Amino acid sequence: MQRQIIGIFLALGIFSQGAIADGDVHRVIIKDFKFSPQEVTVKPGETIRWENHEKRQYHSVWFEASGEEEPDYFFPEEFYERTFDASGTFPYRCGPHPRMTGVVNVTD
Repeated sequence: MQRQIIGIFLALGIFSQGAIADGDVHRVIIKDFKFSPQEVTVKPGETIRWENHEKRQYHSVWFEASGEEEPDYFFPEEFYERTFDASGTFPYRCGPHPRMTGVVNVTD
């Protein structure tokens, strides 16, 4: 049910870039096997939402260099969110597609 509601909101465009950024949530769109934007800068306490806009493909957002386990895959019309509390530079990649990479910069 939650996936359906999220999918409906995304389809209707209720979550626009401006509306999400105003709530301290920043969007990264996954489409055509790319993270867009590939590099994001946020402040401590802000959240990034990676939205899967592919037609059929699953992805993950894996901060492998931090020693974390790969999170669950998420499918089209689903998303993954993470809040960043500490300053730093955090590279990530898609687990099943290692050529898909991105960076989160957290600055005060």
